[in-house]
Parts: sequence; C-alpha cells; structure tokens
Amino acid sequence: MTALPNDLLAAVFTEAHTAHAFTADSVDDNTASRLYELIKFAPTSMNSQPLRILFVRSDVARQQLLTHMADGNKAKTASAPLTAVLAFDANFHEHMPTIFPHLPGAKDLFADESRRHDFARGQAWLQAGYFVLGARALGYVVGPMTGFNASTLDADLLANTSWKSICVVNVGSPGPDAFKPRLPRLAFEQAITIR
Repeated sequence: MTALPNDLLAAVFTEAHTAHAFTADSVDDNTASRLYELIKFAPTSMNSQPLRILFVRSDVARQQLLTHMADGNKAKTASAPLTAVLAFDANFHEHMPTIFPHLPGAKDLFADESRRHDFARGQAWLQAGYFVLGARALGYVVGPMTGFNASTLDADLLANTSWKSICVVNVGSPGPDAFKPRLPRLAFEQAITIR
C-alpha cells in the first residue's frame, strides 16, 4: 500500500467541512451508484454489510423526508440535490450464506433479534463513516445529521422493509455560506494512549 498524497488526504479529512447549504447542481444516479460501488469494499465484521441506503431526490420524497427532520435540519435538507437515508437492515443475516460462505450456519449466529439489531446498527454506523469519506473522495461535500424522528421516518419512507434509519446525509456541492468555522478537535495526547 502507498499513502495517498497530502492533497487527497486534505480533501477527505483535514480540509473537508460539514456542509449546511448546497447549490442546485445535481448529483446523478451514476454518482450514487459509483459511491456505493466504492464504499461496499470497506470492512465490516463478518463481512456483514448491513448498511442500506435510500437516496431521496424527487420533490415528493423530499417533502416526505422534511416532515421527519428536526426544524434546524429542514432548510439544509431542502437545499441538497441528493439526500441519503442511511439505515441498517434488521434482516441482514439472511445474506450471510452468500457473503460469509466459509462459515456454514453464520446466519444462525444472529437468531436473537436484539443481538442482531445491536450488531447491525454498530456495523452500519461503521459503514456510514465510509459513506461520508467516499462522497468526499468523489468531490462532494456532505452534511450528516441525526436530528430527525427515526420512528416516523421508518414508518413512512421505509415502510414494508426491514430497514431501520440511523442517519441522514445531504450530498452535493457547497452553496453560499455552506461552512461554519471548524470547531476544535482534541489533541493527540487527549485522545490517545500508547502502551
């Protein structure tokens, strides 16, 4: 493996900011597909891949979504050309024979619903991080949010599925005043212990 050049690291990490406003420039379906094809290779425990994504683009779907967003997140979501509802699939284990074939019976390890949901939620959050980094790597800005009513969103936009929402992410190009000043980060010494 070779380290990425500093300009690419900056674009994905150190110079990237959460976006709060977007231009009207579209994010097409090919880009959404490319994003998924990029992030699906990142690791998850037991290759479980529980993340599911609902891309919201149409005016009708966006209006539905806005009814579930916290007031402070409605305007930014309305301005984004593409919004992704990130969810975990409560029935991800049904795919284990295909995605983890070397362990027969892997599906049965997740028979307990509560354990399965906890596992899927944790792994989907891991994949949500990959989603943010993948979108940035493709040249977009993102605005991840947890300020929404998950139970009503799930009943409305994810009805008749086994998906449970965890995060909503706006994706696009930055509009005017898209970025707020960066908040402080903890220093290495505050966050890291080496033994």
